[in-house]
Amino acid sequence: MQMKKISTLLILVLAGLFTLSCQKKQEQNLASDSFLPMQVGNLWYMNDQSYTEIKDTVRINKKLFYKFYSVVGGDAGSIVYLRIDEHNRLVESYPDSPDKIYIRADFNAKTGDKFFTTGAKDENDNEVTVVQKSDQEMTFSFDPVYHPNLKGHPYEVKYIKGRGWAEKYQKIKIDGVVYKG
Repeated sequence: MQMKKISTLLILVLAGLFTLSCQKKQEQNLASDSFLPMQVGNLWYMNDQSYTEIKDTVRINKKLFYKFYSVVGGDAGSIVYLRIDEHNRLVESYPDSPDKIYIRADFNAKTGDKFFTTGAKDENDNEVTVVQKSDQEMTFSFDPVYHPNLKGHPYEVKYIKGRGWAEKYQKIKIDGVVYKG
């Protein structure tokens, strides 16, 4: 009787581990098919003076965010925390301001769709328009419509599926695979 309980317990533990392993593999496959693949170690490298790397993960309001560390111009560092939420939106938040969410992209949106980054109608809120979308690329135009000096001066951010930002990188490393620019 005791041996049967141990066998049953062992089978349940192995089935649970197998299920977790399959879920992890499925998450990785979905990540590499994303417009911004997220895995610790992913790298977007222009040169020693300008690059972005995913360094770590952190939980903000019990949700998993990736810690993106960037160097710009060799002397300026930046850290942002990003995740793709359950609505396929790229969102930004911070551990010290967990209730503030900034929507950087909506990958379910269609060409011509508009949304706001914060909805706060302040200088940091941008009206975002999807200006181009295909199966492989998506471009967003950001207009800081509530900023007194920057309103009417939009800028664009483009993503390539499986690679992330569409910039002139010397190399991109996604899920351990290096792509040359």
